[in-house]
Amino acid sequence: MLRDEEGIIAHLRELDEALSDWERYRAVSYQDFQKNRDTRNMVLHALLIGIQATIDIANHLIAGEDLRRPSTYRESFVILSERGVLTPELGEAMGDLAGFRNVLVHIYWRLNLEEVYRVLQNDLPVVREYEAVVKGCLKES
Repeated sequence: MLRDEEGIIAHLRELDEALSDWERYRAVSYQDFQKNRDTRNMVLHALLIGIQATIDIANHLIAGEDLRRPSTYRESFVILSERGVLTPELGEAMGDLAGFRNVLVHIYWRLNLEEVYRVLQNDLPVVREYEAVVKGCLKES
């Protein structure tokens, strides 16, 4: 059994809500995203909340298995890949999103809107795959 199953489930709920928003916001045109600050803020918030939830889940899984402590958010997904929880490809893609999260939080003023829009449009399936893997882990426990 996972050590903090309730914590993981709480983060999964948060992730699911953020992914629902993310899905809806994919319909926003690039022109609207670029020109409308409120729209841009809604998108950025959904991306940030969703990606942060995946990181929090990863760290719960790591702690539950008494794995080595990651030094970065990206490394959390490397550790899960090494353990076989994630495929190397999924671990790398999630690590890239963890790096993107750092850009959202720490260098917001330098955001490349085209890159943010690309993540909005293209990376939802990656996070959905991660969500499915985590749910599978919960079922196994």
